[in-house]
Amino acid sequence: MSLLPILRFPDPRLKKVAAFVTRIDEDTRKLVADMAETMYEAPGIGLAATQVDVHKRIVVIDVSEEKNELRVFINPTLGRSEGVQIGEEGCLSVPGIFDKVERAERVTVSYQDLDGKERTMEAEGLLAVCIQHEIDHLNGTVFVDHLSLLKQARIKNKMLKQARVTA
Repeated sequence: MSLLPILRFPDPRLKKVAAFVTRIDEDTRKLVADMAETMYEAPGIGLAATQVDVHKRIVVIDVSEEKNELRVFINPTLGRSEGVQIGEEGCLSVPGIFDKVERAERVTVSYQDLDGKERTMEAEGLLAVCIQHEIDHLNGTVFVDHLSLLKQARIKNKMLKQARVTA
């Protein structure tokens, strides 16, 4: 396994819509393992393939305290959503930035597992937020896009300034 570089907002590659995975093979499994290692090392609770410049519909999530409940979602699609929750979100592609985002409180997600088996899961709370956040990435949306235009501009400028300082 190896760590993958995480794209940083406002990198235009984060806006690219991910393609459906048509074959789950050893390359897919290696990508998932590398994504999981990258997410844990960052440290984070979710990572979409888009964030590591692989534009395939793959997400890894682990919201457990012990970091021992890795969930893999291939070709995830949201079904039913219920309720509203507003919570502070952050993102590995927007390090150091946190803001309130409105999300559904409960969601149903359909996806394929690493064996290609079709699955459906109901999620609530933090897991529901994380699923919605990561699927947004697959659709070319960063959590910053849910904020006001003024906040978006401030965050973009801050991230560009950080990139210049570290370059």
